[in-house]
Amino acid sequence: MSVVEAVQKDGRQTGMQVASKIRRGWPIFVVATLVAIIAWLLHIDILMVAAGWVLIALSVFAIRLGSAAVTNTPEEEGIEDDADDQPLAEVVSAYRALDIPILILSSDATVLFHNPAAERALGEFPQGAHLSARLRSPGILDMVRETVATGEPNQMEHSERLPSERVYILRIAPILAEGAPVGSARFYVLSFRDVSELRRLDRMRSDFVANASHELRTPLASLRGFIETIQGPAKADARAQEKFLGIMHDQATRMSRLVDDLLSLSRLELKSHIAPDQRVDLLPLVCHVRDALLPLASDLGVDIRMHMPEGKVEVTGDRDELVQVVENLIENACKYGQEGEVVDVYLTREEGQPVEFSVVDRGPGIPAEHVPRLTERFYRVSVADSRSKKGTGLGLAIVKHILTRHRARLIVKSEIGRGTTFTVRF
Repeated sequence: MSVVEAVQKDGRQTGMQVASKIRRGWPIFVVATLVAIIAWLLHIDILMVAAGWVLIALSVFAIRLGSAAVTNTPEEEGIEDDADDQPLAEVVSAYRALDIPILILSSDATVLFHNPAAERALGEFPQGAHLSARLRSPGILDMVRETVATGEPNQMEHSERLPSERVYILRIAPILAEGAPVGSARFYVLSFRDVSELRRLDRMRSDFVANASHELRTPLASLRGFIETIQGPAKADARAQEKFLGIMHDQATRMSRLVDDLLSLSRLELKSHIAPDQRVDLLPLVCHVRDALLPLASDLGVDIRMHMPEGKVEVTGDRDELVQVVENLIENACKYGQEGEVVDVYLTREEGQPVEFSVVDRGPGIPAEHVPRLTERFYRVSVADSRSKKGTGLGLAIVKHILTRHRARLIVKSEIGRGTTFTVRF
């Protein structure tokens, strides 16, 4: 039932109540008229006067009752007409054009109207259903009940976790005409203001400061120490200066990689809730990444073996981001699994099954207790090993965020002494 239909229904119910009252007064009117006629025929003045007063009273009552049905004055009904029959058709039309989710509720929390933005953000609302049929948060339902009971506006913050995290500021307020008494409304507007980006930016800023300060402290301390050494004890030692400058260059390069990865992670988090809509052929993409990593693999003594199907292997995604995923997984396998000297890359496509991309190394493997935390920022199985291989600790965190945006899964299987398998399931 729409809002306008609800108001029309209220009007019909009021008319039926008025008609019922008039029907109940009709026998009194007939009796009074008969008494007046008999008194006139018998010349009984007292009865004529009494019957006349009764007829006058009934006439005044009928006039006032009809006026109440038309004007619905606060003295007769306790609710102003403007409070209930505020031109809701115009209000509904305006709400349809807004780009924020809007619901109009009755006093029993029935959803009378929802605009297109609400349907896009929250899903379809069953027509005339209770608010709890779609929003089951006890906090929201309590807020609505409190506003209906007190007539005062309320607001709260609400989070949705699926399909991606969204944060809304919910506000409910009664629909009242100017000057209408508090508590006289029968309709309420519930709005949703999306503040997800603001919350995400705040969290990103705090995370960036905390992570960057922690990770940059060591290379900055090294740079400062080497600079002081070159300016002091090694001021005239050309060989020592050359050695220290090489280490300083490595530390500065590490800081540069760290900042680049942090910025990349921040950009990914900004658009994690927006699924990509391009079609990408993974076969040439994986081959291109393998070719780019051949010099690194050759330096590490690793042979990259490809196991590719025939024809196209298409998925929905962002090509540049998928390049990051493939490059990161193959590069990690070469660096941390170089003891096995072989890295196998698989791309599988079977009828009725999801597309899978797998990278298998034959290195030392990862202890089981570390596997669940591999995609955390700056988490390292071995800090010394990671830094010696020029890792930032952010690679798998970036992979996780990209795959979350692509609605894909990262599956890690490892066995000590036998290697590790990273599988992306689209």
